[in-house]
Amino acid sequence: MKLHEYQSKDVLARFGVPVPGGRVASDAETARAIASEFGGRVVVKAQVLMGGRGKAGGVKLFEDADAAAVFTQELIGKRLVSIQNPAGMVVEQVLVAEQIAIAEEYYVSVLLDRAAAKNVVMLSAKGGMDIEEVAATEPDAIVRIHIDPAFGLCDYELREAVQRAKIPAPAQRQMVEMIKKLAKAFVETDAELIEINPCAWTPEGKLIAADAKVSIDDNALFRHKAFQATADDSAEDPIEAEAARRGIAYVRLGGDIGIIGNGAGLVMCSLDEVNAAGGRPANFLDVGGGAQAERVHQCVELILMDPNVKGLLINIFGGITRADEVAKGLLTAFETVDPNLPVVARIEGTAAEEGKAMLDGSRIVPASSMREAAAKIVELAYA
Repeated sequence: MKLHEYQSKDVLARFGVPVPGGRVASDAETARAIASEFGGRVVVKAQVLMGGRGKAGGVKLFEDADAAAVFTQELIGKRLVSIQNPAGMVVEQVLVAEQIAIAEEYYVSVLLDRAAAKNVVMLSAKGGMDIEEVAATEPDAIVRIHIDPAFGLCDYELREAVQRAKIPAPAQRQMVEMIKKLAKAFVETDAELIEINPCAWTPEGKLIAADAKVSIDDNALFRHKAFQATADDSAEDPIEAEAARRGIAYVRLGGDIGIIGNGAGLVMCSLDEVNAAGGRPANFLDVGGGAQAERVHQCVELILMDPNVKGLLINIFGGITRADEVAKGLLTAFETVDPNLPVVARIEGTAAEEGKAMLDGSRIVPASSMREAAAKIVELAYA
């Protein structure tokens, strides 16, 4: 679950990481009041979970509270579009924060290195909006420190790392302390990512988290009830956000063959078979065990929210999930929505014969195996 910037900064502040003052607003008058508290010298930032907010026009500096209020009024309800998120996201609230003078910008993050099976700190003296370009063109400019799961981070490792990253000497001690606080926050909040970019060095000699991203493991949300209210809206993709609200495991993949299966392994196999047949999977969707007709109906609706989908593959192996319930859900879905696209279904297992009989004569094309189903949907979708 991704947190908004204001939530991320609240988390970091709890662990002693310095952050600029500020609060969120969803209307112009609130923004004006907050900006006035800082003498009008503020930055207004759209609170949307997408990269490239600044380049999309969602971040602006002000010297006057009235001007900040006018910008807020223009921003609320506007859809921001960026290279990272071409579909865009609608701004519902903004963060109005005090401006800080920045002498230099650094980058620091804590995340999981799956290949090493350890948490890792990433650090660079070249922070800012184009850190991805730095990673691609100057990989040596980013220093990595793996965190020992038994002993954690040692001070000497951190001191060596900040020197290798070419963090200027006056900022090194504060950076070491900040990394220790971030590592502690990472573990205690069950985070998957904590990123500060830029980590600002001010002319007064203070290190401040000018921007922050925190992502928390969904499976640990029961330990962080304060964020459960916003969990459904944490996805960058609007269809993924709707799937979260419905409690459906869905990931958008950018292709054009919609896929529904029961069980993560079966869905992954379906993706592979579609790829092998020359298709481009549009999504991962696990309908779940014991799925009833209404849930299947909702899954079909989710798939069809993606305008790129040219065909739909349903791959069900009934165990806990009854095939006749799946068939009932499919028929109900196509009574209410009638997309002009082919649908292929492979249904086996519990109550499979009953399910196949229910689908007989419908618009759904049957298949006897997963490979056959993948080949058929690719052939029909790209015909």
